[in-house]
Amino acid sequence: MSILVVGMSHHSAPIELLERASLDTEAAVKLSHRALETDAVSEAAVISTCNRVEVYVEAERFHGAVEDVTLLLGEHAGLDREVLARNAYVHYDDSAVAHLFAVAAGLDSMILGESQILGQVRAALHTGQAESTVGSSLNALFQQALRIGKRGHAETGIDRLAPSTVTAGLDAAGAVIGDPTSRYLVAGAGTMANLAVRTLVERGVAPHRIMVANRTFQRAYELVAAFGVSAVRWESLDVELAAADVVISCTGAAGYVFDAERIARAATGGREMVLIDLALPRDVAPEVAELVGVTLVDLVVLAGRSENAELAGDVEQVRGIVDDEVRSFLAAKSASQVTPTVVALRGMATEIVEAETARLSSRLSGLDETQVAEVRHALKRVADKLIHAPTVRVQQLMDAPGNLTYADALSDLFALDPAAVDAVTRVGREKA
Repeated sequence: MSILVVGMSHHSAPIELLERASLDTEAAVKLSHRALETDAVSEAAVISTCNRVEVYVEAERFHGAVEDVTLLLGEHAGLDREVLARNAYVHYDDSAVAHLFAVAAGLDSMILGESQILGQVRAALHTGQAESTVGSSLNALFQQALRIGKRGHAETGIDRLAPSTVTAGLDAAGAVIGDPTSRYLVAGAGTMANLAVRTLVERGVAPHRIMVANRTFQRAYELVAAFGVSAVRWESLDVELAAADVVISCTGAAGYVFDAERIARAATGGREMVLIDLALPRDVAPEVAELVGVTLVDLVVLAGRSENAELAGDVEQVRGIVDDEVRSFLAAKSASQVTPTVVALRGMATEIVEAETARLSSRLSGLDETQVAEVRHALKRVADKLIHAPTVRVQQLMDAPGNLTYADALSDLFALDPAAVDAVTRVGREKA
C-alpha cells in the first residue's frame, strides 16, 4: 500500500475554483468517509485551508485510488473531469511524502513560511483520528510532518515576514493599521477571526477599537471574554460598517457578505476604508476594489505579493530539513515493510531448531541437559548463518526501486507462511 494525495492549491488553480472546492470541517469529514467506502482506499485525511484542498489516502491500488478520489473531489466542487484535470495535482509515494512535508514547513503556502498551516495540518490529523479515518500509516506521516514544520520554524527565520495569512493581510493594508485612531470590525468568530483579533491586540490596537460581529452572537461574545473587545449583533453590521476604518472578514458564508452596493453605502463622504478578506469562499465581492477610497486586500492580492527574496537563505535551509526528513521517513517506511518478512523468517528458523532439538533429545536419550544445550546452540548457529546473507541483502536492497519484490522473493524462497508475516505486520501497526 502507498500514500497518495489529490488536491488543488493556489499554485494549480484560480481562486474562483478553490472557492468552489473549499471544505468546512463537516464536508471534509464526509469526503474522508466517502473515500474510505471505495475499494482502493484504506485511510483518508483532508486538509482544507483558504488556499488549498487536499485529500491524502493510503491506497491499496494506485490507479483505482486516483480515479475514486478525483471523482469524489470533482463531485464535491461541481467540476467536470477535464476542468479538474487542468487544475488538480496528484502526488504518489515519495512525492506525496515530500509534498506534505513541504506544506507543513510553509514552503508551499501562499504566504511563504507562514506557520498557520501547522495548525491546519494538526486539525486534519485530529479530525481523522476522531473519525477513525486515519490509521497507522497516515498517522505516522502527519506526525512527522508536524515535527518538520516545528523544526523549520525553530531552526530558521522563515516566518519572520508573515507568520500567518492574517499578518500578511494586515501588512498589505498599509498605514491605516498603525493609526491609533483606526476602528476595526471583524466579521466572523471562528479560528481565523480569533487569530485576527489576537494579532490586532498584540500589535497594540486598543481592545475598545475592535468590534466583532457574528451571526451567532454567543460566539462573538466569547472573543469579548478572551480579549476584552466589543461584540455587536449581526443585525447591527451595517451600523458598525459605516464607522469602521478596517474590516477583516472571515465568516465562512456561502455567498458575498459585502457586495459593492453595501460598501458604497458605508464608505460615504469620501472617507477611506480598507477591507481584508481572508475567507474562502470570499466574503467581499471583487467589484468592491473599484470603489473610490476603498482598498481591498483578499487572497488574490496576497497571492500576487512577492517578498521571497528576503527569505532565500531560510528557504534553502528549510528545504534541506525537508529533504533530510523525507529520506529518513522513507527509509523507516521501507524498513517497516521488510521487517515483518525478516522476523517471520527468523521465527521459522527458531521453530525448526526447536523441533530438531526435541527430535534428537528423544532419539538420543542419554544426552544430559548440557549436551542438549550444545546441540541446540549448534543448530541455531547453522540456521543463523544460512539466513544471515539473505536478510542482510534484503535490508540493503529495500531502498532500491521495487523493494517490496525482494521481501516477497524472500518469503517465496523460504516458503514463509503468509499468515506469519501478516501477524508481525499487525503487531507493528498496533504499537504505532
